[in-house]
Amino acid sequence: MEVQDWIESSIRAFFCFTGIIGNFWLGLRSLPKSTSQLRTSDILFINLAVSNLITNCLVDLPDTMAKFLHNWFMGKSYCGVIQFSSDLSETSSIFSTMFISLYWHQKLVGSLRRGGAPVQMDNLRLVAVLLSGSWSVALVFSTPHIFIAESDGNQSLEVCEEHFPTPAEKQTFDALYLILANVVPIIGITYASLQIALTLLQSQKRINHHSSKENSSAPNGGNNTVQKTQVRSNPSSNNQVRAAKSVMAVAAIFLICWFTHLVLRIYSSFSPSILAVKLTNFIGTSYTCFVPYVYLHGVKKLNCSC
Repeated sequence: MEVQDWIESSIRAFFCFTGIIGNFWLGLRSLPKSTSQLRTSDILFINLAVSNLITNCLVDLPDTMAKFLHNWFMGKSYCGVIQFSSDLSETSSIFSTMFISLYWHQKLVGSLRRGGAPVQMDNLRLVAVLLSGSWSVALVFSTPHIFIAESDGNQSLEVCEEHFPTPAEKQTFDALYLILANVVPIIGITYASLQIALTLLQSQKRINHHSSKENSSAPNGGNNTVQKTQVRSNPSSNNQVRAAKSVMAVAAIFLICWFTHLVLRIYSSFSPSILAVKLTNFIGTSYTCFVPYVYLHGVKKLNCSC
């Protein structure tokens, strides 16, 4: 193996194991102490962690091992499993990110505008239905890859070709996958992120307005100071804002990675390229690596306390 290949494989291995640790930690720290303490955020974070771990363990880890061993440990037939696991994980992770964005948007609005009133996605049954639907969609689009994917013996192990019966079927499949599993979730993530940003700006304006009134009202300055302190020191509100900011950060990372990933995927579908496949896999691996740590930081669980 050349020096360039060693460096590339080492970076890929670092992202792979960092992603496994991060997603495992996100799922572990989201587990409630009892079923009575189970919340929507816990379910969504666990679902995201499981989705990403499918990629980390069934796609990135075998592919990283193949770089050093020069062969997949299950042979070329494992190509179909990789394609299935990759699309299953990718689709479920996209929907999980959308649900998390929508949920924290609702929680932020409920906390800052309606005094912390319960929101629609606090209903665990509704969340279970949404997640079941997202996994069903992921399975529908991922299962065909098991039967149509195969490794090209004349290419490197990184190339898995898919042979549809007809070009028309491939175009139909790609169009449906693009619309249902990419465009729809992206619209939801973008909408929720913009609404979160707007809500945070409005909240900051209210705080600044309250502060200006306090400075211009000398007789009641003491009372206003107490009120201002109470507004800023509300633990529940501060936690909601912190979590919402982490959601916005993840949404920004996601949109950048998704756009680049989608462009490379479309390009490789028309012109198979080992470089495009490498970049696509690298972007997917880096996303699943960083995202759990951002969420853990946002909900103050990036520590080893039990």
